[in-house]
Amino acid sequence: MPAPFVAYLRVYEPLSTFAPTVRDQLVEALRRGPIAPDHAGVREQRRWLHSQLVAPSRLLPGEAADGTPAGAEDVLVVDPDDVPTGESATVGPGPLVCPLDLRGRSAAALVGFLASAEVPLRGAVFPDPDGDAKSHANRVVQELSDTAVHVLSSTWTVPLPWFALVDPTERIEGTDSGAVSWLVAMADARRRAARAHTVSEGALGDQGPTRILRETGRWLERFHPHSAVELDYGGLVQLMSAEDVQADTSAEDVHAIIDAMERGESTEVAERYEALRDFWAEFAARERYN
Repeated sequence: MPAPFVAYLRVYEPLSTFAPTVRDQLVEALRRGPIAPDHAGVREQRRWLHSQLVAPSRLLPGEAADGTPAGAEDVLVVDPDDVPTGESATVGPGPLVCPLDLRGRSAAALVGFLASAEVPLRGAVFPDPDGDAKSHANRVVQELSDTAVHVLSSTWTVPLPWFALVDPTERIEGTDSGAVSWLVAMADARRRAARAHTVSEGALGDQGPTRILRETGRWLERFHPHSAVELDYGGLVQLMSAEDVQADTSAEDVHAIIDAMERGESTEVAERYEALRDFWAEFAARERYN
């Protein structure tokens, strides 16, 4: 079974900054062994399948039969020394950890599905889409009101505004796995997001990319300032040939678009955006075949 065709934006926070009860669970997860980022999608997929196949089944992965959290989270870990930093950025102390937050993320996805899916589809998945499942998912989402999930995900494509957070020159390519990712210091990611939002708002108004940049910036502000941020192509690399990876200049193009918008050069903005749209449309179109 292939890994899910999902890309990720993750935050790794210093372990020492978590509340004691959460920190104890994360320490236990680290003792069991952290998940490698390029295995995270498969791990999430298996956890979800297990939640549906056990008896009695669980509505959400990461919870017990009675709907309460099931215990220690799966966790990813990063060494602060592996995170490039700008002059004013600090990362650490280590270890930096990213809980997968599967229960909360799954609840948010379920709430979104029940709010947006067509009635026949909702009815096929849940005989009573406005009943216990919806109430339970809403309760779990409300539990997250004082925190934030550490992982955002996107199926079949990478939201172009995410590239504004990274340094195009610091892309990491896995020799064996084919993985493509970036690691950046939180302070650098916030600074880039704020600049991109200001430029985009001035050029495009409060729409599309501007809205995503605003929401992403607000999400980043909810974490410790000495955290790290990772943009990971995840399972999307399965759709990409070696030539595709080599030809991919998405981060460079997004940063060039921001610079061009700031200078008012609309022709360059349009040309680079068209190239980006064509590159990612090839992969996004495969959703229709599935």
